[in-house]
This record gives sequence, C-alpha cells and structure tokens, in this order.
Amino acid sequence: MLIAQMTDIHIGFDPDAKPEELNRTRFRATLDRVVNGPNPVDLLVLSGDLTDRGDRDSFEKTAALLTGCEFPIYPMVGNHDTREELLHAFPDTPSEGGFVHYAIERDGLRIIFLDTLEPGRHGGAFCAKRHDWLRAELAAHPDTPTLIFMHHPPVVAGIGWMDPGEGEDWMLRFGEAVAGQDQILAIHCGHLHRPIHTRFHGIPLSVTPSVAPLVAMDLRAIDPDQPDGRDLITTEPATYALHRWDGENLVTHYEAVHDWHVLASYTDGLQPMIRDMFAERQ
Repeated sequence: MLIAQMTDIHIGFDPDAKPEELNRTRFRATLDRVVNGPNPVDLLVLSGDLTDRGDRDSFEKTAALLTGCEFPIYPMVGNHDTREELLHAFPDTPSEGGFVHYAIERDGLRIIFLDTLEPGRHGGAFCAKRHDWLRAELAAHPDTPTLIFMHHPPVVAGIGWMDPGEGEDWMLRFGEAVAGQDQILAIHCGHLHRPIHTRFHGIPLSVTPSVAPLVAMDLRAIDPDQPDGRDLITTEPATYALHRWDGENLVTHYEAVHDWHVLASYTDGLQPMIRDMFAERQ
C-alpha cells in the first residue's frame, strides 16, 4: 500500500494573483506527479493547512482540484484552516465531538488522523478530550500496527520562529497518550515546511516538507524584538511523501517536484548492472 501525504498547501495566500497564485501552481504540479507518476497511490492524506485563511473559496478551490482523483482523500485541519469550511468542502470527512479526528484501517494498518487546531493560535493543541479519544482508539486496537498523522509536530526542531516552546502542555498531554503504545509505527506531521526526522517517546517522528514554499534552513536563535534580515521563506521545490506499507514494514520516501533531468534510464546498456545487483541478493 502506498500512502501519499501532502501538507501545508496554503491555497488562498495570494488569491488575486494573475494568472494563478504560486501556491495553487505548486499544488497542481505536486498533484499531477502523484496522479500520473510511476507510483500508483492507494490514498492521499492532506495533513493540514490546506488553505491560508480558512475561507470557503479557498477550500472549494482546493477540493475542485482533487475531483478527478480515483483514490480516497483524507483531509485534516491545520492552524490556517477552519473545521467548518473543511467539512463543507469535504463533507464525507468524519468528525466527532467538535474535532476533525478519525481512524481508518487498510491492509492491516490502522491510520489515525488527529486534530491539533486551536483557533487563533499558530501552535498546536491537544486537549483532554482529544487525549481521551486517542487513548481509547489505541486501547481498542493494541495489536494492530498504527500510523498517526497530525499537523503540528510535538517537538522542538530548532527553527526558532516556528517551534513550540519546550514542554508545552499539549505536547506533554500527547506524549502521555502515546507513551508505551508499541503498536505505533510512526508519527508523520507537517507545519514546519521542512524535512525533519526525530523520535518522540521512542516513536519515529517525521515532518513532511510543504507543497507551498519551504521555510529557510536557518537554525540560529531568533530575537522577536530584533529583525536581523535573515531569510524566512524560500522557493525550494514543492515536496510530498510516499509512505510504503508492505504488511510488516513502513518506509517513507520524499520527492521534490520540479523540472529535473533524467540522467539514466533502464535500457539494454544498464541491464547488466541491474542483473548484478539482483544477483548479490542471493
């Protein structure tokens, strides 16, 4: 099973751009790669910040671009989104208790989609109700391999202006929910607009880079009271993830979408090399 993940699309950042806003152009190109590339996906996860302002027009534009997809789509809310407009644009999305969180099971893998939105706040949230919902989900399926998607990473990655504070309550509460849950194979997030890998309570945790422009790679301390002219956002290529589940192992790949050049193709000239590589496996 191949799970595609796109995150931080931010449709509507520049809605009046002509002929089309940059974020929408980047989303079209990424979606085209997922749909028409060599790796047929089984489902697509949109892990938050689908829009930039949470407005109906932006959500409808996002949903319209996805209408031709022949695989299921699972949208999630990020801090730039609104629950109401996401559910209006994607009416089949489950919600419960005022939160857009839900779980599915495919090919022996349980996939949990969390809601870390707190309206008016840039950073994440994970209240007692969401904690209890997640604990119940995990307790109900203790032996089923599980993958968690959430928009906000519950870690400090070193990008000072995007990071949460050390030990924020919501991060501690989420940590309490997942601690000791050995069925969790990985946690995949968005929000930080960069590729990042770490561990959280011993669980592999990764951040998928954004479809919208990426955050600059700058780990220096930043002073909110002293602008220093540093780069904040760059035009690095839109990126998405492919999570490959073979029934036992979960492996993640990232691909940047841009106009690359093919340097080698599988022709007769390279067949001996391919054969040799296969022969080494015996």
